[in-house]
Amino acid sequence: MKNKIYKNKEEQILNIAAEFSRAKTWLTKDDKDEALNCLDRSFELIEIVIKDVRNQRGLKEILRLREVLAEFYLKENKNTNEFIKIFRTLLNFNKFTSLVKI
Repeated sequence: MKNKIYKNKEEQILNIAAEFSRAKTWLTKDDKDEALNCLDRSFELIEIVIKDVRNQRGLKEILRLREVLAEFYLKENKNTNEFIKIFRTLLNFNKFTSLVKI
């Protein structure tokens, strides 16, 4: 499956990060419904990365990120600091996105 939406993995990661940023904002405002909407979209974007054959390298890390995010998603009490750690992990996937400030 060729992904026509994003040109490269860096763009894909930044799109996921944008949803993470929105989720962080809503978590900070204690609006769990909006935060969960952002996390839902994050899962959709992560699935795009997983299905993109160009991303076979680093696939293990993306799959682990999805697993950790799912555990966070299912928790009743969402801790913003815990989410920021997940966010930082995502950004550290490559040298370009690791420079982004949260």
